[in-house]
Amino acid sequence: MNKVKIISKILFYITRLLAFLYLGTTFYSLFCLLTGWSLVFRENQKYFQVLYPFTQTAFLNGDYNMPYIIFEFLLVLGLYGLFFLLASNIFKVFFQPRLFSQYGIKQLRLFYLSNLFLPGLAVVLASIFAEVDDIAVILIILHFILGIFAYFFAAIFKQGLQLQNEQDLFI
Repeated sequence: MNKVKIISKILFYITRLLAFLYLGTTFYSLFCLLTGWSLVFRENQKYFQVLYPFTQTAFLNGDYNMPYIIFEFLLVLGLYGLFFLLASNIFKVFFQPRLFSQYGIKQLRLFYLSNLFLPGLAVVLASIFAEVDDIAVILIILHFILGIFAYFFAAIFKQGLQLQNEQDLFI
């Protein structure tokens, strides 16, 4: 179990860093798009570039039309930031003193619910306003499968917590 704790701690920090970077990029891009700060337009405002802060170096590029900005740019960045945040919380469960806990079940539940429903809802919403790429369907299927696995883990954790509580009563 020591290896699991070490690996989960490493993965916790990696996914937490990725969550911070994705969510930070989302908020920074939104700030730049709303204020015009560190934002450059190209080809008669057909495309935009978000620049690194206090530089003239392009950080992100995109089409300058609202459906694209909202559904293919900000929503994707934000949802993957949320994904990595929830994944880091799952990894945090595995290096806690007690493996089976209400906290672990809650984190697994949030993870599987978000993977089962958010990608599909986001693509359905995006398809109303913009054309959705074929790769989005593949990503929905992958996240759905991941959500199913997380659901199974949550059921196992729930059973493990129940057995652990029963055993605590006998001791």
